[in-house]
Amino acid sequence: MALLSIIVPCYNEEENVRFFYEELMKNRDFFTEKDLRTEVLYIDDGSKDGTVEEVKKLKQEAENVRLISFSRNFGKEAAIYAGLQKSRGDYVVMMDADLQDPPSLLPEMFSYLEKGYDSVATRRVTRKGEPPIRSFFARVFYRLMNRISQTDMVDGARDYRLMTRQVVDSILSMGEYNRFTKGIFGWVGFNTKWVEYENVERVHGETKWSFWKLFLYSIEGITAFSTAPLAFASVVGVLMCLIAFGAILFIIIKTLIWGDPVGGWPSMVCIIFLVGECSCSAWESWDSIFPRPTWK
Repeated sequence: MALLSIIVPCYNEEENVRFFYEELMKNRDFFTEKDLRTEVLYIDDGSKDGTVEEVKKLKQEAENVRLISFSRNFGKEAAIYAGLQKSRGDYVVMMDADLQDPPSLLPEMFSYLEKGYDSVATRRVTRKGEPPIRSFFARVFYRLMNRISQTDMVDGARDYRLMTRQVVDSILSMGEYNRFTKGIFGWVGFNTKWVEYENVERVHGETKWSFWKLFLYSIEGITAFSTAPLAFASVVGVLMCLIAFGAILFIIIKTLIWGDPVGGWPSMVCIIFLVGECSCSAWESWDSIFPRPTWK
C-alpha cells in the first residue's frame, strides 16, 4: 500500500486540530479504495495555546497521527520545510488546519496524479471574506512577480498541494534559509495541474497573517526570485558614479577659471565625490564577480 503524508502546519490552532482530522477522515473510503495508508503530521510552530495538548490527545486515539513541535515560533515556511523533511509518504499533501483547504478536494486531486501529473496545486478564484485592501495588494504582488521574475506564480495560489515523492525531493534539495515556498514550487517545475475552488473562510479562530507580515513575506519573495531589485540598484549606482565624475570635472574647471575663494574646499569636495564614486564602482565589480543565484 502506498503512503500519503498529510502535512498540517499549526500555530495556535487548538480549536481546529480535532475538527480538521475528523473532516480529513471523511475521505476514509477513498483512502481504502486507493489502497492508501495515511500519516497526518501536525507541525506545531511554537503555539502558545493548547495545540500540542490537543494533538497528543488525538495521537492516543489515532495511530496515523504524528507531532513535530518547535521550541518557538519559526514561521509557516519553517513548518512546511520540517514537514516535508519528516514526511515518509509516496505522496505528500500540505493543508492548513483551519479548513480553508477543503479535504473534500483530495479525491479529485489524486485523480490527476493517476493521469500522469507530478503535482496538483490549488488556487482560489474568489477572495470572499478577505479585506478589500488585502485582496488588492495580493493581486498587485502576483502581477509584479510575473513581470519581474522568471518563476511562474499563479494569482490566488494556496499552499494546498499534492505532490509525488520526486517533487518533494526536488524541493528539499533546495537548501534555502529564507524560503519562499510559492516561488520554489514554480522554480522546480514538473507537470502541475491547477484545481480552482471558491474561497473558504476559517472554521475557528483568526488568521495569523497580519498585513505587515504579508508585506514582509512579499518582499522576501521579490528579492528571492527576481534580479530586478539588484538590477535597479546597479543602474542607480552607475548613475551616481556618472554624476560624481561630472561634479568633479565641474569643480576642477570652475576652480581653474575663477580660482579658489575658500582654501581647500575644491580638493575636499573632489575627494568626497571620488570616494563615493569608488564605492559605487567597487559594488558593481563585486556584483559582477560574485553574482547572486536567482533563487537566493
